[in-house]
Amino acid sequence: MTASTATDPSGPRSGQQLRKSVAASAMGNATEWYDYGVYAATATYLTDAFFPGDLGTLGTMLGFAISFVLRPLGGMVWGPIGDRIGRKAVLGTTILLMAAATGAIGLLPTHAAVGVTAPVLLIALRVVQGFSTGGEYGGAATYLAECASDRKRGFLGSFLEFGTLFGFVGGSATVLACQLVLGSDAMHDWGWRIPFLIAVPLGLIGWYLRTKLDESPVFEEVADRPHPPGGLIEVLTTYRRETLTLIGLVVALNVVNYTLLTYQPTYLQKTVGVSESTTTAMMLIGQLVMMLTLPFFGALSDRVGRRPLWLVSLIGLSVLALPMYWLMGQGIAWAILGFIVLGLFYVPQLSTISSTFPAIFPTHVRYAGFALGYNVSTAAFGGTAPLVNEAVIEQTGWALFPAAYMIGASLIGLVAWSFLRETAGTSLRGTGVPDAETLLKPPVPDAPLTNTAVLDPIVDTAVMDPIDPDAPAASRY
Repeated sequence: MTASTATDPSGPRSGQQLRKSVAASAMGNATEWYDYGVYAATATYLTDAFFPGDLGTLGTMLGFAISFVLRPLGGMVWGPIGDRIGRKAVLGTTILLMAAATGAIGLLPTHAAVGVTAPVLLIALRVVQGFSTGGEYGGAATYLAECASDRKRGFLGSFLEFGTLFGFVGGSATVLACQLVLGSDAMHDWGWRIPFLIAVPLGLIGWYLRTKLDESPVFEEVADRPHPPGGLIEVLTTYRRETLTLIGLVVALNVVNYTLLTYQPTYLQKTVGVSESTTTAMMLIGQLVMMLTLPFFGALSDRVGRRPLWLVSLIGLSVLALPMYWLMGQGIAWAILGFIVLGLFYVPQLSTISSTFPAIFPTHVRYAGFALGYNVSTAAFGGTAPLVNEAVIEQTGWALFPAAYMIGASLIGLVAWSFLRETAGTSLRGTGVPDAETLLKPPVPDAPLTNTAVLDPIVDTAVMDPIDPDAPAASRY
C-alpha cells in the first residue's frame, strides 16, 4: 500500500480546539507517568512497607514490572475499540482507571498490618494500572497526531512527551517536597502515601478536559466511508513489517526510558551511595533540562525528518552509555552531568514518539497497531528494565550493566530504524501507509487523477485531487 495524501485535515481544528486537544492528551500522559515517577521516587519506602527482607528491592521492582504484564492485553482490548468507536471514548475511560489505581495504592495496608496480603494488593493495583495504560498512550498519541497539522506534527506531538516528563517531574517534586517537609521517619511511616493520593484529582482534571474534545477528524473521515477491515488480525497479517519495526524501535526507546527515568533513583542510592533527597533533586534537574529541549527537537523533526533524529540518538546512546555511567560513579556533580548527557541524546527519540509511531500505520488500524506493537515491546523490554538491571547488579556486582543494556537495546533499534519510513510532512488521512517518499514521487503521465498526490507550489503541502464518486471504495483513500 502507498500513502494517501490530502489537504491537511486539521485546518478546522486549529486555534483553541487544537490547544485543547494537546492539553487533554498531555494531561492523560502526565497522569500515567506521574504514577511511574512517584513509584520510582518512593521505591525505598515501598520496599519497607510491602516487601521487608533481604530481597525487598527486587520485590519492589517486580511490583513495577508486573504492571506491564497486562499492557499488551490492554492494547489488544482498547486499540480495536478505539479504531471502531473512536479515540475520545477510550481515552476518557483509561484516564479514570489509571487515576483510581494509582490513588488506591496510597490507601493500602502495609505488610506489618496484613502480612502477605499487602504486596498482593499492591501488585493487583499495578495490574489494573497496566491494563488501562495499554490503551492510554497509543490512543493519546494517535489522537494528537490525527488532529495536528501535517507540517507541525513533530512540534505539537512533542507536547505529549512534555506531559510524560511533566508527570515524572511532578511525581518526583511531590515526593521531594514531602521528604523536606515531613522528614525521613514520617515518609517511611505514612508520608509516602500522599503522592499517590494526589493522582486522583489529576486524573479527574484530565477526564474533564477529554470530555470536552471533539473526535479526531482523520478517524471521522474514514469511519464515515467504506474502508478495509481493521482489528488485530489485519494488523498481524497485512502490517507485519510495520508492527515489527515499531517493536524494535520501542525496545530501544523504553530500555533507555525506564533505566534513566525509573531505575535511576534506586541505582544512585544503592550503587553510587547518593542520599534520597539528593537523588530526587538530581533527577528533577535532569528531567527539567529534557523538558525544555523537547519542543525544539520536535520542531526540528518537522524540518529534517524523524529518521535523522532517531539515527543520531541511537548512535549517541550506543557510544556514550558506558562512559557516562562510569562518570556517574565519580561523584554527585559528575552523576548529574552524565545523566543530562544521556538524557539529551534520548530526547530526539522521546520528542518524536507521537509523530513517528502513529504514522507507521494507516487510519483504520492505527490505534490497534500502535497499542499492540508498543505494549508488547514495552512489557517485554521496558517495564522489566529496572528488574533486570537490579537483578544483574545484585548477582554480578557489575555497576555498569545498565549502560550495557542500553547499548544492546540501541543496536536493536538501529536494525528497526533501517526499515522505518520517513513520514515528516505526510498526511495521515486514508487507509494507505504514510510514506514521504511516495508523497514526493511525480504523478504517472496520463494516469487517472482519482488518487494521485501532487504538491501545491503555493501552499507547499500535499493536496488530493477530487475523488471519483464512481471509483471502487478501496481506491478512494
